[in-house]
Amino acid sequence: MQSDAKQKLDLELQSPSVMNGETTTDIERERAQALAALPDPDAGKSEEEKADIDRKLVRRIDFWLIPWLSVLYLLSFLDRTNIGNARLAGMELDLNMSGGDYNSALTIFFVSYAVFEPATNMLLKQLKPRFFFMSIIITWGVIVTLTGLVKNHSGILAARWFLGMAEAGLLPGVSYYLSCWYKSTEIGFRMAIFFSSAALAGSFGGLLAAAIAKMDGVGGQPGWAWIFMIEGLVTIAVGCLCWWMVFDWPDTAKFLTPDDRIRVQRRILANKQGKTADDFDKRYIWAALRDWKTYGYMLINAGALVPIYAFSLFLPTILRGMGHQGTKAQLLSVPPYAGAALCTIAVGYIADRTRQRGLLNMGTVVVGMTGFVMLISSQDPQVQYAGTFLGAAGLYPVLPNTMSWAINNTEGSLKRAIVVAMLAGFGNLNGIVSCNIYLLRESPRFWTGHGVVLGYQFFLLFGVSALMHFALKASNAHRRAGKLDTKWNNMTEEEKWIAGDKRPDFVYTV
Repeated sequence: MQSDAKQKLDLELQSPSVMNGETTTDIERERAQALAALPDPDAGKSEEEKADIDRKLVRRIDFWLIPWLSVLYLLSFLDRTNIGNARLAGMELDLNMSGGDYNSALTIFFVSYAVFEPATNMLLKQLKPRFFFMSIIITWGVIVTLTGLVKNHSGILAARWFLGMAEAGLLPGVSYYLSCWYKSTEIGFRMAIFFSSAALAGSFGGLLAAAIAKMDGVGGQPGWAWIFMIEGLVTIAVGCLCWWMVFDWPDTAKFLTPDDRIRVQRRILANKQGKTADDFDKRYIWAALRDWKTYGYMLINAGALVPIYAFSLFLPTILRGMGHQGTKAQLLSVPPYAGAALCTIAVGYIADRTRQRGLLNMGTVVVGMTGFVMLISSQDPQVQYAGTFLGAAGLYPVLPNTMSWAINNTEGSLKRAIVVAMLAGFGNLNGIVSCNIYLLRESPRFWTGHGVVLGYQFFLLFGVSALMHFALKASNAHRRAGKLDTKWNNMTEEEKWIAGDKRPDFVYTV
């Protein structure tokens, strides 16, 4: 009987149908077809009961996924930026580094990071999340630990190159991974929580470095070396735990009951805007490369990442330029990051509720630009320190918001994976700029550093966000007016199959 009912439904879905007096759209029919292939564990329940079950399911997923993934990203950001804390603890003097040696050590990380990042999501699909995340985290933990044993500038360059290679897969991997568990209206808030750990890493890193640096001379090692070795060993331990704490995909997650696994799949199917969300056709790689939105988001992401990396890598240096030294400088780096973490979560929550990601990018970056104007325009340490709070608060929220914006507007799992990797790769390639703009001879105003950061914020982050916002609004208006219908009707079934977010009934998040 169930098979007969399914066959009847399939026949109905293959032809135009009417629901509540309205013709169903292609997307509605495709959703119904996909859902018909899965049993419904909540059939017969009231809407109130279904809503209650759904809330509990999302809370359960949040509990198992978000805290652990946030810990992983905290360690990632801590391990790539602790070189700034090591610098304050005397690393340059011990390694006979001078001139631009510190900047080159920062630069080489982003070269390898950007080179290897675009291919990482393909590896994630092949190796599965549990093994993938465990492998890269243990690898970079070992590299960070060994960084504490380097004896010269060449050693630090080699360590930073391999660290960039190992860390390349985490951000694009997690961004794609979360899109397989959450609806498009939910992912922004989760991405914000995840990325807030980057701000917390700066806060936590300052506290930790202040304590570890006091181990100077223990075991014959300087304090800066212990910063790398202790933080690296912690990362290795956490990486080993990933085997038990990371789950592959919703349909195999052991923390969910069999019915809940089906519910997760059904809620994702019901939320998607086309059947291509489950396709792995290589043509979607070319679709990602040909999509104008991909390049818009790449520019926005660069406009976010360059200021963020510049801030996180050079905040200890900026504080030293204000006259703060040693432990005091380490501790003063904590509060701006804590404030940024709270703002990141708040913007993520608002963005999911309003779906106005472009406007939130523009509003948030104005706060960030205000902070950097204060830094560049005043020599007063109190004004400059206040500027670090506004600068951080206006920077950290825009990265998860931009990544979520791209995910919302990219249909097709393979296309989405490629787009996310391209965003992250291009943004991190621009991290090379971040490493070379803060010049000690310009302390305490750092004209070049603050000026370049302001330029990236205004032209790429604010400017391109505005262009994307209005372009996507115009595209939605064209679709509502039926201006794409003729082209759609003349397409073959094969062309329609791979259309993804180019479909006339796909609604963009603006």
